Amino acid sequence: MATIDRQTPTLALAHALAAAGRGLPVFPLSATKLPALRSPHRGEQPPAHCRGECGLPGHGVHDATTDPSAVRALFAAAPRATGYGIACGRAPHRLIGIDLDVDPAYGSDAAGALRQLALQHLFTIPPTVTVLTPSGGRHLWLTGPADATVPNSAGRLAPGIDIRGSGGYLVGPGSVTAHGRYRLAPGTAHLPPAPCPRALLRLLTPPPGRTARTGTSSAPGTATGPATGTRSGPGAPATAARRGEGLVQFVLAAHEGQRNTRLFWAACRAYEHGFGDALADALTAAAVRTGLPEHEARAAIASAARLTSGRGGEADGAA
Repeated sequence: MATIDRQTPTLALAHALAAAGRGLPVFPLSATKLPALRSPHRGEQPPAHCRGECGLPGHGVHDATTDPSAVRALFAAAPRATGYGIACGRAPHRLIGIDLDVDPAYGSDAAGALRQLALQHLFTIPPTVTVLTPSGGRHLWLTGPADATVPNSAGRLAPGIDIRGSGGYLVGPGSVTAHGRYRLAPGTAHLPPAPCPRALLRLLTPPPGRTARTGTSSAPGTATGPATGTRSGPGAPATAARRGEGLVQFVLAAHEGQRNTRLFWAACRAYEHGFGDALADALTAAAVRTGLPEHEARAAIASAARLTSGRGGEADGAA
């Protein structure tokens, strides 16, 4: 596990400036992978729906910038930042993050699932920037076209595969978190983010005419952010069900001794991506079908909601 010391914030700033120099919008993160700056609207009534229009920092991914002076100012306001986030979906790269989780305890093989999808839909993942996570997973960086909006999702493609798109962010290489350091995979540091294969892009984007909802509709500390899972219209529960289908299946596949742990993991992912409340009933029903008492299922989901709320803010589709 990486050590967090007095030099860590300085190194985080250096890594963030290097990323900004490559056209990647960045902002400071804490060791929890959440935005390091508190919302300036925290506690306001009625809740503010500001994405930075007020001119103050503290709006999570909406603070992200490539301007070196602005990056330095953000980190000066967050002296304990240990890492940085990279905003996805923003020009010029319009980054798409493919987050491949590894969970040996439950036989989760996200990389294998992605290979299976590639065989089924006839695409290949080109050589691209790859970031190794402290948990043993990896983030693949791809770029999207200007006419496509890729929403955030958790487990929709397959269990263990999360997508970071518009409104979401990736933890940048060189960042240090409570669980360890994010680092570039050997042999990929010199590569540019590769274009997303068209067949994969079709899997990631909603059909024409269907609105794409990202996992981060507002800034940290506001009432409509992903940690609260606030619904935004009559179609929101159905949208959440589609995006959370993989998480529900993950819970349904639990054996005795795994049920509570699997449910808690799935609920955390749902809340991190902004549809936790909307998916809570489906996750509860799935857990009950596996034999978990309903009161235990709802308690686990409530614990996940509290854990991912992070100081009253939100996770902003982080990976």
